[in-house]
Amino acid sequence: MKVLAHKQEICTGCRECELACSQAFFKTDDRLKSAIRINNNFNTFHATMCTQCGECIDMCTAHAIYRDKNGVVRIDKKKCVGCLGCVGFCSELSMFYSDDQLVPFKCIACSICVKACPENALEILVSKA
Repeated sequence: MKVLAHKQEICTGCRECELACSQAFFKTDDRLKSAIRINNNFNTFHATMCTQCGECIDMCTAHAIYRDKNGVVRIDKKKCVGCLGCVGFCSELSMFYSDDQLVPFKCIACSICVKACPENALEILVSKA
């Protein structure tokens, strides 16, 4: 299974990861259209992103959420009905939506943000779980 990991002890909060993500998937520099969110809590930076737990898969009544061959939880845009139930259900608060998009979005462990991080505070972990 592929999952994005954040090393908060070396993150400087530059948010380059957010910009890279929003650019790659939405062609805009808008942190609200990023599947990773960096939050500042008294100069300690915490990343919010999907842990690929898969709890959202069973709750999706449209059967639009599934796990791919790499263990990454994905949303089938053609099947999604835009009810946003998965956004409200996500215990990690890492399923996002935008008013101008019909389908919610989440981290798919693509590594675009990893490459953009100047501090190497992000990495893709691969496990057999």
